[in-house]
Amino acid sequence: MKTNNPLKVAVIGCGLIGAKRARWINEDSRTELAFAVDLDPSKAKALASGTSARPETDWKKVTDNPQVQIVVVSTPNHLLSPVACRALAAGKHVLIEKPMGRNLKEALAMQGAAKRAGKKLKVGFNHRYHPALSKTHALIKSGAIGKILNLRCVYGHGGRAGYENEWRGNPKKAGGGELTDQGIHIIDLMRWFCGEAKQVSCFLQTAFWPIKPAEDNGFALIRFKSGALGSFHSSWTQWKNKFLLEIFGEKGSLEINGLGGSYGTETLKIGKRIAAGKAPEFTEEVFEGEDLSWKSEWDDFLSGSGNADDGIGAMKILDALYRSAKSGKTIDLN
Repeated sequence: MKTNNPLKVAVIGCGLIGAKRARWINEDSRTELAFAVDLDPSKAKALASGTSARPETDWKKVTDNPQVQIVVVSTPNHLLSPVACRALAAGKHVLIEKPMGRNLKEALAMQGAAKRAGKKLKVGFNHRYHPALSKTHALIKSGAIGKILNLRCVYGHGGRAGYENEWRGNPKKAGGGELTDQGIHIIDLMRWFCGEAKQVSCFLQTAFWPIKPAEDNGFALIRFKSGALGSFHSSWTQWKNKFLLEIFGEKGSLEINGLGGSYGTETLKIGKRIAAGKAPEFTEEVFEGEDLSWKSEWDDFLSGSGNADDGIGAMKILDALYRSAKSGKTIDLN
């Protein structure tokens, strides 16, 4: 049952992610989907169907509507900044999907708009809310594996027929390729676990999909100020979907495998070192069932969480990785 005065929410961008957001907006007693907005009227109507929401194609009219209190932006990357900045200027709280725009300049523009408006701006890093990953963060903070020494991650999928014709294959709309698309999730998670980065190095590859100058594979190294080293490979030529993140500390290790669905059952393997040179003891947790990360993130947003600073932090690393790939040099961060 809805509260007496649920917060009115507009979802701008009615694709797959917009639909995920709309579901939990509708199911939460504190919020109500008021507008479903998409340049394609059929998508707007489909998302609004069965709800009290009004379908619209003009996002500017909706962001300016005084009845709307929250705007969720789930558009292609090139619209994230203009929609978010206008919504913030109109006095709305905003949740945008990752990445935080096409580049660091757009991310900083959104951060500035939020500060001027005094409104909440959260970047949608839903991976933080997967149970294995949220537990990993808690274990690290509790000192369960001691100081982090290094991390490595593989994350990718194989695209689909015609992928090069979608907006993600268009660098003018996406800003970058796979490093921007899925790599930003890895960057955010590693920064969440290890803190700020000190140096980065990166190689990019356009190996299969005809999307130049965008990349379909990114290979990155990150040195954190803590001393930890992270490496990752994000890929659109990972023909079978895969997510694997391994974290090695002084006292043990953590291994997260799968994200549910096509990525396989989500598991967390916890390793405890017994003595140098001896095999560690392992325990494993399995997280089955529906992906509730979107629900958990919405709960967090409504409770007051806004991570514009985390979005900026991730975009600074992403920007440095692209500069490294272009120059062939290691890049120092401030």
